[in-house]
Amino acid sequence: MMTRLSYFLRETLISLRRNLLMTIAGIITVTVSLCVLGGAWMLNSLVNHGTERWKNGVELEIFMKVDASDAQISAVQRQLTNDPEVRDYKYLTKEDALKEFKRLFRDQPDLVNSVDAASLPSSFRVAPKKAELTETVAARFQSQPGVDEVKTAQKQVHQLLSATAWIRTAFVVIFAILLFASLFLIVNTIRLATFARRREIEVMKLVGASNWFVRIPFMLEGLVQGVIGALIAFLAMIGLQNVLTNAIARNSDFSRGFYVTSGDAISIGLMLVAIGASIGFIGALIGLRRFIEA
Repeated sequence: MMTRLSYFLRETLISLRRNLLMTIAGIITVTVSLCVLGGAWMLNSLVNHGTERWKNGVELEIFMKVDASDAQISAVQRQLTNDPEVRDYKYLTKEDALKEFKRLFRDQPDLVNSVDAASLPSSFRVAPKKAELTETVAARFQSQPGVDEVKTAQKQVHQLLSATAWIRTAFVVIFAILLFASLFLIVNTIRLATFARRREIEVMKLVGASNWFVRIPFMLEGLVQGVIGALIAFLAMIGLQNVLTNAIARNSDFSRGFYVTSGDAISIGLMLVAIGASIGFIGALIGLRRFIEA
């Protein structure tokens, strides 16, 4: 058993070295295609996390005027409490608004120090019973005394999801093209290796070697290319997660609520490794079909 294993490994290494340029090209193409797919997955995770607030029902925010009276604030609160189309709401005081302001602009201390709670408006975060009721509820409070404006997230979220869907589609199309290129290169690498050793294969079969005994070194060769490319893509996902996290931290006012965890990156990377191994294995099987009959 150990003798066979050492033979398979030795033959795999010899074949990889013999077709080094094609091997490197195959690995690079697998890496690029899996990076594109992994990037699309990570974008999907980013958007899912970022839209969690709206998915949980917070669809609009009622901003009171800075000088709104307690009576006006109480009137809006009573109306929200009695509104049959409102599922839940949360009142944010001026102090809450100041905390949020400091968090969003923590990298601009001069701006933060120039603002106090009295200069910021209080607000209500409102969750309608159904997302379809968002605009209806918003219109109802827009003209209320003491209300400055009502902002709905529905339009922005729909635009974000639509744009993300287009980007994901583009990534998937690019991945499909690169996947075909990866398979093409691996298939040709295996075919070149098989053709270069065709006499040796004929001799092996004449002395009784089975088709699977002949196939295994070439299948390992394709598997190695796919796995190496996938591992590089795995490391790229870890790096991409760090880049996105740092970018979000620098632009927290624009990207509030968006994040990608290291767990997301690792799970995506593991899926890429499985796909890369499959690409290499399938490519090897296709490459062998012409030269070795089942």
